[in-house]
Amino acid sequence: MHYEGNIIRPPSEANSILLQATVGCSHNKCTFCGAYKGERFKIKPDAVIDADIAFAAQYGRQQKRLFICDGDGLIIPQQRLVALLEKIKTRLPWITRVGIYANTKSIDMKSPQELKTLADLGLGIVYMGLESGDDATLKKINKGANAARMIAAGRKVRQAGIKLSLTVLLGVAGRERSDVHARETGRVLTAIDPEFVGALSLMLIPGTPMHDDFEDERFELIEPQEMLRELGTMLAHTHMSRGLFHANHASNYLPIRARMPADKEKTLQLIRRALGGGVQLKPEYLRAL
Repeated sequence: MHYEGNIIRPPSEANSILLQATVGCSHNKCTFCGAYKGERFKIKPDAVIDADIAFAAQYGRQQKRLFICDGDGLIIPQQRLVALLEKIKTRLPWITRVGIYANTKSIDMKSPQELKTLADLGLGIVYMGLESGDDATLKKINKGANAARMIAAGRKVRQAGIKLSLTVLLGVAGRERSDVHARETGRVLTAIDPEFVGALSLMLIPGTPMHDDFEDERFELIEPQEMLRELGTMLAHTHMSRGLFHANHASNYLPIRARMPADKEKTLQLIRRALGGGVQLKPEYLRAL
């Protein structure tokens, strides 16, 4: 397989065929993210992608899922993306689900019917970084969208029959807006009602604007107990009709996995016990991106 730069994929796609159709991220301006710094976004030539599909056809028969990398594969023009999904469907017929990253810009560029077409061709899940539901925080981290736009994009994906996985980021609002960030994120998650929510805990990356702000004392990184309190507030204000709310990423201090809504109260009790010292948190040295 032909790979360029950093290959980033969701934890749930660990056993998937990783087909890189784009390099980098079409936005690449978030202040906390260093994943694609220095990389110019591009769509790879069809010939290179076709060669990788041929390789997967020969060597990827044990893998039932495929993930289209990199940071925003949905930005690929509709005609090319349709052709790509058709090739996957024809040449890798055992693939049961195709996943892809998206942001509000790429979702806005697709009509509801175009998204439905992609779903019919096997696009089964879209991953989108919400990070926060607080407009002030979204502006501060240069996410490129406000909460209303996030809600509209998320609902649009779901209405097309595609599963949606949203990522939220504990600690990203700093200390001053921690509670507002938690509550507003819960509100936005409720409005979108996705199938999956993954909460990550902020880890500052040297070379990013947020790390620079931290070094210059313009950003306060909250403590583990504060991140845990933020998680509890966020979960308490999230009302999902079904689906999974989890915080079991390697960056988190307390791994949780809650089937919503059945496990919500039990999980909140676990968080309260941890805040009271009854549950040991993950030590700093075991955390990772």
